[in-house]
Amino acid sequence: MSAPAPNARRTFAIISHPDAGKTTLTEKLLLFGGAIHLAGEVRARGNNRRARSDWMKIEQQRGISVTSSVMTFERGGITFNLLDTPGHEDFSEDTYRTLTAVDSAVMVIDAARGIEAQTRKLFEVCRLRDVPIITFVNKVDREGRDPFALLDEIADQLALDVVPLTWPVGMGGQFRGLYDLRAHTLTLPEGDSRTSGRVVPLTGIDDPALAEFVPADELATFCEQAELALGGYAELDPDLYRKGALTPVLFGSALKDFGVGDLIAALAAYAPPPRVQHATPRDVTPDEPAVTGFVFKVQANMNPQHRDRIAFFRVCSGRFRRGMKLKQVATGKMIAINSPIFFFAADREIADEAFPGDIIGIPNHGVLRVGDTLTEGEALTFTGIPNFAPEILRRVRLGDPTKSKQLRTALTDMAEEGVTQLFRPMIGSQWIVGVVGQLQLEVLISRLDAEYKVDAGIEPSPFDTARWIAADEPAALKSFVDQHKSAMAEDRDGAPVFMARDQWELNYTAQRETAVRFTATRERA
Repeated sequence: MSAPAPNARRTFAIISHPDAGKTTLTEKLLLFGGAIHLAGEVRARGNNRRARSDWMKIEQQRGISVTSSVMTFERGGITFNLLDTPGHEDFSEDTYRTLTAVDSAVMVIDAARGIEAQTRKLFEVCRLRDVPIITFVNKVDREGRDPFALLDEIADQLALDVVPLTWPVGMGGQFRGLYDLRAHTLTLPEGDSRTSGRVVPLTGIDDPALAEFVPADELATFCEQAELALGGYAELDPDLYRKGALTPVLFGSALKDFGVGDLIAALAAYAPPPRVQHATPRDVTPDEPAVTGFVFKVQANMNPQHRDRIAFFRVCSGRFRRGMKLKQVATGKMIAINSPIFFFAADREIADEAFPGDIIGIPNHGVLRVGDTLTEGEALTFTGIPNFAPEILRRVRLGDPTKSKQLRTALTDMAEEGVTQLFRPMIGSQWIVGVVGQLQLEVLISRLDAEYKVDAGIEPSPFDTARWIAADEPAALKSFVDQHKSAMAEDRDGAPVFMARDQWELNYTAQRETAVRFTATRERA
């Protein structure tokens, strides 16, 4: 098989605030891309179908995404690698690491709510990484805000130029369809469910044929809005979009299939192919012949019957072939990749080869970790994949003392995935887990029970916050550790961590100990 054209990959993430419709949109993208034949109803309960991208028990029970998943589909000769991220802010670490592996993002906004807190946070992460964004305003078939107010909010709050590509003809109870401002077509609702149906070609917004589908009083309002949308915003500049200064905006309803095809077409036309990836001592371009890439996620027990452990690997350059031996730069060991896989949510197939932009799964037993760089031999390290200091510290209470070994295995597994941080105090034997949000603790307990058959609970920790510490002089670091042993721990790499009872103690100690650096993030060396 020859290598695909350089522009034949689109690797993108979907970001949003919870309940904006992200998982529904993911399902419909897969449906339109031909990857599935029946989209799951995200709100389904009981024995009904579950969302295809939500495969964990807790995800299926709550109807939310709590872990990133990867899905691949093809359309129009382009391979789309879709990374579905958790919308809930308690899982922002997983989302941040996932955004290191994409070349662009789709930002989903609820038409009634506009820009929400988590949307803004995720957007800022994209901005830090120069990830270009296409905006999808969802749920226009329900009562929502004025489209111009939504565009103004995006422009003002996110400091972006906005370019609408489609426009809703009415909203909520008066929703008559979706108008393509460039192709001048009208997509109409059909059937009892009023899903996306017939596409009517028109000559423009002044085409008399529009009157057949839109009542006269509503038509005047639509024509006025469409004229303003066409004349009041800049033309789409692909370069400005790829620099992160401009966002194309599409309106639609993922649940009713409106705008999903338009979104795929926009990704194909405008979203960047695989980009240059930052590394030390040099950046890596996708056209280099040698294979390089990095692990941005590890997931255990996607198939609990096999106790599997999968490293998600972003190919950055070269043509990867099944059976290759790649160097794990952190350890210097060569690893044979004999059974790489492509993902479709929890389903998978063997990957005989992969190209820049592709995400493959590498089955392993704890050998590969988040942040690992793999190359054909060159000593490169991809940067920007950090661990974050936890905001909540707790101890895990074991229900059955005979299961202590299983608990240690489970906690280590989930720490390697990035579900939690795991700290071993220098004094005392009880492990401390750290998380960003409360819901992570619920996921931890749920997975201990479902995947490891460990009955456990959460109890308070004597500490409130943690920071990694370092110093230019080894003697200064040793002196600090010796003086604060009761507050010291090690992370899973053995790096020293200072545990504080509250923020005041952390600030006081950091101000006093000027020879020691206290950091809230840490990249694996």
